[in-house]
Amino acid sequence: MDKDATLDARGLMCPMPIVQLAKKVKELKSGQVLELLADDVGAKEDVPAWCNRTGNPLLALEEEGKLIKFYIKMK
Repeated sequence: MDKDATLDARGLMCPMPIVQLAKKVKELKSGQVLELLADDVGAKEDVPAWCNRTGNPLLALEEEGKLIKFYIKMK
């Protein structure tokens, strides 16, 4: 999937991937796509919940072993 930026949150445990995500979105413009890389299983629930709360659409979630890739479009 095409992306405009990547945030590597591997090795971070809840709630740090969400904390880093909230900071990163401030750097992006509306319509851009952020790839978030995480390996904390809690992120599979936390990231979609954050997207619902903030109105930033979750375009895709891909799993490659322990790696979880989220693609989030900025509103």
